[in-house]
Amino acid sequence: MRILSWFLVGLLSGCMGMPDGVTPVSNFNSERYLGTWYEVARLDHSFERGLERVSAEYQPREDGGIRVINRGVDAQSGESKAAEGKAYFVNDAQEAYLKVSFFGPFYGSYVVFELDDDYRHAFVSGYNHDYLWLLARDPIVSPELKARFVAQAQERGFATDGFIWVNQE
Repeated sequence: MRILSWFLVGLLSGCMGMPDGVTPVSNFNSERYLGTWYEVARLDHSFERGLERVSAEYQPREDGGIRVINRGVDAQSGESKAAEGKAYFVNDAQEAYLKVSFFGPFYGSYVVFELDDDYRHAFVSGYNHDYLWLLARDPIVSPELKARFVAQAQERGFATDGFIWVNQE
């Protein structure tokens, strides 16, 4: 029984942490981060496969956490999809390192490692080098921002040849 308990603890916490080279933004202001963000680029993964016009909306929760609503449109069927989750700070609210859950007790890392002073774009990773997003307040960003994202991702060991540049039209 004790071995099973340790296995379950390990399994449930297995998606926490952050990739080498990624450091969360400090002096993070969650109130400024709230609102709608558009997904400009991502690495492929099953839970967003085939989606375009992807956005994330962040709202305050009464328990001090953040309500997360992800939306997208299936490129083939045109069907709208949405998923609601919850996020909580791992250490403190001044550090942009959160745990996010869309499936009960299972949490994954959400690490903002670059954020401009005006909270207009964010580079976000998961717990390893398989999860990476470029989010922005506007659905279209400059070529310079895209190039900066690619450079920052390469510098941190992400596979930039696998980027999906999300259709927002």
